[in-house]
Formats: sequence, C-alpha cells, structure tokens
Amino acid sequence: MATLSKLYSMREAAEHNTRDDCWVVIHGKVYDVTSYLDEHPGGDDVLLSAAGRDSTEDFEDAGHSKSARDLMQDYYIGELDPDTVIPELEIFRKEKSSAFTTMLMNKTVQYLAVPAVILGASIVAGILFLRSK
Repeated sequence: MATLSKLYSMREAAEHNTRDDCWVVIHGKVYDVTSYLDEHPGGDDVLLSAAGRDSTEDFEDAGHSKSARDLMQDYYIGELDPDTVIPELEIFRKEKSSAFTTMLMNKTVQYLAVPAVILGASIVAGILFLRSK
C-alpha cells in the first residue's frame, strides 16, 4: 500500500537553514536533520553548509555507507514538489555556469600573465640587444 508524502517547495526547504532548524534535500527527498547535527560524524558544519538546498551532489561525493543511507530514513519528512523543482534548477545552472566562466577566466589570466610578461620582456631585451650592435 502506497504512503502519501508531504510535498515541500525548494523555497520552503531553503528557509530551514539554521542550527535550530536544519533541513537538507537529497535525491528529491527532504530531511529534517536538526536533531542529528551533534551526532553527524563529519561535524555539524557539514550539515549546516548543506542546509536549505539540494545537497545531493555533496552527499554522493562524500561516499556515505549503506548504514548512513539507512539512517536517513529516521529524518525523512517529505519530498520536493516536482512542480517547483525545475525553475530553481534552471536558475542554479545559470549561476553555476556564470561562476564557472568567471573562475576559468581568472585562472587563464593568472597562468598566462606571467609567461606573457616574460615573453614581452624577452622581445624588448632582444630588440635592445640587436640595436646596441
């Protein structure tokens, strides 16, 4: 027999991002981990940084064990409303690509500036050397 789950919007989940009221979203499921903050093996900072947002990628990157995944059921309170998920995901992707582009440009300038200065100085030194002959 199917059970009904409470549906939450991403905006609603985002409001629960403090030590006194901490929700995380993982794989479209919403978890109230407020009472687990002090017990989390990685420390409460890990959960607080993941609070109020979709933390699926962070959760998977950490390589949680099967027992950790089973423990999540104790904190399950509902699911994301599928009608509210898509707009937030599009906004997140746009922000992420913009941040990625900025980071890429900064790295390019950082790593190409020094060789460009050295090359420029070498050319000037070569011209001055040839003129002095």
